[in-house]
Amino acid sequence: MSAENGTNGNPDTSAGPPPGPRPEPLRFFGTTWVNHDNGYAARRAGVSLGSLVAAAAACFVLRFAYEGLQVADIGGFVSLLVIVMFAACSAMAFRHTWSGFSTRPDPERQSSLRGLLTIGFVGALLAYFFRTFTEAPGEKLHRAEYDRAREEYEKRSSRRSRNPSKKRRRSS
Repeated sequence: MSAENGTNGNPDTSAGPPPGPRPEPLRFFGTTWVNHDNGYAARRAGVSLGSLVAAAAACFVLRFAYEGLQVADIGGFVSLLVIVMFAACSAMAFRHTWSGFSTRPDPERQSSLRGLLTIGFVGALLAYFFRTFTEAPGEKLHRAEYDRAREEYEKRSSRRSRNPSKKRRRSS
């Protein structure tokens, strides 16, 4: 049935991924962060530029929102509160996003901060922009976890080097 392609019905396993743990894909980068291949540098430049453009566009939209508040003549105190709120939320979103690149965020804390992080989206975009200068955002954390998983896999697989069913029994 598959004699014409030379496989004799057996799939070629040499083209598959190596055995062991698989690297976790990063947003926008997939698994190119492992070997820095397949356009990794271009992706980093693209993410950097994209996050900066998105942050600038967001600031432009926020400027229109602020001008709308000025046209509505709601008063200086409310305008000041809006500015302080966006600045504080952006700073906290920047800090939270930046720390998320080196440690796994707590899911409960993440869900409780969802609204605050949504308001401070400009800070999160700027964190992506600045982090892409040194690495893919989150690469250091994922690389440490992947290397640890590979080491553990190597330890486990080196202990089981032979087939236990063919073990010789000692006769006394």
